[in-house]
Amino acid sequence: MLTLPAGAAGSRIVGIGHHQPDKVLTNDDIARLVETNDEWIRSRTGIVTRHVAADDVTVADMATAAARHALADAGVPADDVDLVIVATTTAADRSPNTAGRVAYALRTGVQPGASTPEGEEEPDLRDVVGPGVIDVNTACSGFAYSLGLADQAIRAGTARTAVVIGSEKLTAVTDWSDRSTCILTADGAGAVVLQAADTPAVGPVVWGSEPEITPAVRIEAPADRFAQDGRAVFKWAITRAADRARRVVEASGLSLDDIEVLVAHQANLRIIEPLAKGLGLEDKIVVTDITESGNTSAASIPLGLSKWWHAGNVPAGVPALLFGFGGGFTWAGQVVMTPTR
Repeated sequence: MLTLPAGAAGSRIVGIGHHQPDKVLTNDDIARLVETNDEWIRSRTGIVTRHVAADDVTVADMATAAARHALADAGVPADDVDLVIVATTTAADRSPNTAGRVAYALRTGVQPGASTPEGEEEPDLRDVVGPGVIDVNTACSGFAYSLGLADQAIRAGTARTAVVIGSEKLTAVTDWSDRSTCILTADGAGAVVLQAADTPAVGPVVWGSEPEITPAVRIEAPADRFAQDGRAVFKWAITRAADRARRVVEASGLSLDDIEVLVAHQANLRIIEPLAKGLGLEDKIVVTDITESGNTSAASIPLGLSKWWHAGNVPAGVPALLFGFGGGFTWAGQVVMTPTR
């Protein structure tokens, strides 16, 4: 008979972190590229500003910075991490994957292939067993998928400490002449540290897809540019998203009355607000980082959660509903207990 490892009863989030590029692009800046204006963008999306990474900054760079922030928040050394999962749909490299690059950088301080900083010795990694490294590409739902996989790995006994990251450089795949999409996209990363726990604090992931609108959000060869059927996405969000989110809450064993925080994919404020109302959560804490950060796809949930957490806008030890949806067309979510402070 095969022997299976003894897993933990569950997992819990012990640290949260994020990273955004310094450069900020305003609606007025966008108006200099395409025919639009600040009022038009705000009224249709809620977006006021978004962050844009420099040409030489990679998805892995931002993911590593967010992971370091989360590890520092948790007080967990990088050497304790035995699983790294990165959700992204904009990584430029096929191999090494982004999670592998992050794992290497967390151990060495540099990305694979980069020179060791002057005055420092190159680390000897010959006897080092690094963490498992996985990239997940389900676009905007990717972080919820990844968190679910990490939680399952911990409960299965194949990991004890995981770093789960969403990182995107959407501006690198943006058509800056397309008014319908260039007003949305932005760059950034968010991360959580997940550890084994005697009492589960991450509910089961509930995931799915919508075959009829699979092409509604896409980045396809040879153009490799972000494109979407905005009407199809908006119709799904208004008519079906609340039903899918209710399934997530039901799977957790809680009720919507128990939920104190809603962190949905930051696609559009005109989607987030109706979703909150449809779930009866409009009077709870509803993260609306979309206004400051734009749409960062797989990064948007952990990025918004981290920014609001570190700003003191999210209380400790309360149930939060995470719910992502987008390219593919995919959706996923789980209820988590926010960390203790």
